[in-house]
Amino acid sequence: MKKWQPRPEKPGIEDGKKLSDPVEIRRKAMDLLARREHSHFELEQKLASRGMHGDVIRAVLHELDGDGLLDDQRFAGSFVSHRTGKGQGPVRILADLKQRGIQGDGVAILLEGHDWLALARDVRLRKFGSEIPGEFSERARQARFLTYRGFTSEQAMAALNSDD
Repeated sequence: MKKWQPRPEKPGIEDGKKLSDPVEIRRKAMDLLARREHSHFELEQKLASRGMHGDVIRAVLHELDGDGLLDDQRFAGSFVSHRTGKGQGPVRILADLKQRGIQGDGVAILLEGHDWLALARDVRLRKFGSEIPGEFSERARQARFLTYRGFTSEQAMAALNSDD
């Protein structure tokens, strides 16, 4: 049986020093990008939290962007696609993208390409079945669920009023 040993400190954290080796920062950034797409903001935050120097992080991220390995537009596209597949609406997706440092006209264009009403209907159908509720309390409960998932109140009400 192996004897327990404490986990080693994160590189760069010991003695309060920040890691400023660009090769090591690039390696760590590539490790994170190999798992999934990240936005510039998100990747910068993760690397900074691991004790890496901010100016070197920005230089490495600029280099990765130039190499085509880090792209906010590609990240936003895959993020929107993944979240719509999970049944989330435009309000929630937009809020989550803003939290990850993605904003602007490109996001609006990505969100315009979806039929949100059809998605809201599908989400309601999967969760509650095909029967349209008659009671006000049940309609309100289903509407709250849809707005929690990120659909507008208009989309939620339209999904509740459809017979499809």
